Amino acid sequence: MTGSPYFADQTYSRVQQLLDSARTPVLLWPVGSTEPHGPHSPLSTDPIISIGICERVARRLADDPELAVLILPTLSYAVTRYTAGFAGAIHVSEDSLRAMVVDVCRSLAAQGFPHVVLVNNHFEPEHVQTRHRALDELEVEGIRAGYLDLTRRERAQQLTEEFKLGECHAGRYETSLVLAQEPELVDTDAMASLPYVAVSLPKVIAAGMKDFRDMGLAQAYCGSPAEATIEEGEATYDKLAELTIELIRALVSGTGGRDRSGLFGRV
Repeated sequence: MTGSPYFADQTYSRVQQLLDSARTPVLLWPVGSTEPHGPHSPLSTDPIISIGICERVARRLADDPELAVLILPTLSYAVTRYTAGFAGAIHVSEDSLRAMVVDVCRSLAAQGFPHVVLVNNHFEPEHVQTRHRALDELEVEGIRAGYLDLTRRERAQQLTEEFKLGECHAGRYETSLVLAQEPELVDTDAMASLPYVAVSLPKVIAAGMKDFRDMGLAQAYCGSPAEATIEEGEATYDKLAELTIELIRALVSGTGGRDRSGLFGRV
């Protein structure tokens, strides 16, 4: 193994050594969308957050005697229709996303890597439900991938107030996380000038809205990005890493490791 936590940075012989070792390999798969996140945060906001979680988990478990954690190449394309009216949104169909998740997990399981954990930070309902359908398909085949669904109430309640309210697309919650991971990618001048946008995404989605502008996100953000801080981002990463490690241990032990879905996960 190299010092890098990334799967694709290893040679094939080092990957084989991992498979032959006494430690159980766990592969973290960062997932997110490429889509608008306000006039201040990059299109890559969601993948940046997923990578930030994965890197912190990998560091915490680097010396674990039982687990060997590596990070897979990021999947930065998602089901993302709500931002279609803004420049920069890249949408893939539900069928394409499901097939990608299933095919990658099948390929890895066939090589001896059954423990793949999807680390997702794009929460458009159709995207979340497509992930669950892919995991259902894999489960029928005997492949149990892990998934921490942050849209479920019991998960959301452990995060920030803005996240719990659902006012968190490119708001204080997400912008703080990007500041803590890739601060140079945030336009802090633009961020500081943005007013609070009081739109709860779960509520407007439940009302049947499917477009950010119709929802009231005129600049592709809601919440309070001007209040974002690196300190809040680091504190949130600590909690997200903790939740992910708990899920990994449950997955490997066979006692859990996958959150179940509900209506927009809010059950």
